[in-house]
Amino acid sequence: MGIGDVREVTAGDCSDLYVVDTGMFETSNYGAAYVLDADRPAVVESGIGANAEHILEALEAAGIDREKLEVIAVSHIHLDHAGGAGFLAEACPNAEVYVPEVGAHHLVDPDRLVEGTKTAVGDQWEFYAEPEPVPEERLVGLEDGDVIDLGDHELRVHAAPGHAPHHAVFEDPANDAVFTADAAGLWAADREEIMETSPPSQFNFERCLEDVDMLIDLDPDVLLYTHFGPREVGDDAEAALEEYKDVLTEWVETVEEKRAELDDDEAVIEYFGDNPKMEDVWSERKAREERMMNARGVLGYLDWREE
Repeated sequence: MGIGDVREVTAGDCSDLYVVDTGMFETSNYGAAYVLDADRPAVVESGIGANAEHILEALEAAGIDREKLEVIAVSHIHLDHAGGAGFLAEACPNAEVYVPEVGAHHLVDPDRLVEGTKTAVGDQWEFYAEPEPVPEERLVGLEDGDVIDLGDHELRVHAAPGHAPHHAVFEDPANDAVFTADAAGLWAADREEIMETSPPSQFNFERCLEDVDMLIDLDPDVLLYTHFGPREVGDDAEAALEEYKDVLTEWVETVEEKRAELDDDEAVIEYFGDNPKMEDVWSERKAREERMMNARGVLGYLDWREE
């Protein structure tokens, strides 16, 4: 897909579902949002704010008037998932924003969220838009086990706190699909390769593995990645998800070994920046920044584990 492209999702038995490439970080095939043309229409994920127009154009492509949108569901408050929520709420006056309760207040007053994001993403901040606050009266906090009723679809909320305490995935039983957020890694469809995600500052390796086990128990036919796009797994969901556990385990071990070798965290981060992956899928800069950010997250986790 190219930046701004909208496609109907036909993986498995999916229906009423569209995916848009939001052009996150000015990179194609990295950031996706989804439009669910349900009785109560919904957008799932909202990007980094700078890409809100692409999501609004996806609504139009799905035949949904902005005034008809009722639900903006974001998996967690990291700004690559929730940064566009305020912009979409402003453009779609009848939509409520659904987000895990743990971090919901940060969308009403995003100052600390912006500060933390700048620390986590470094130079990549230039690609973000300053988030628009979400009006508190239009915010709906979610807990594990909640259900967002969309009429002919529903989004079942499953807490997935390994990536961050405020992180969840949304199960769509009617489509036998799960919007995986960051719980199942990053999917590069062109290479059919799964990549780790371990950003600072709340990445927890053991809990991430537990989150993957939760996804295995759900046994979906289709994984709907925010990074990036639909993946039909059919009867092989367990194998696909177990593969991600192996990838994540190997990544954490690799960072730990490199720390022992270099004995200098900045040198470790630079090492992985100089040895990126996915530069043939994303931009070279994005591949480098992604690798460095994920290394920072693992180093922070290793420090926490030693405390």
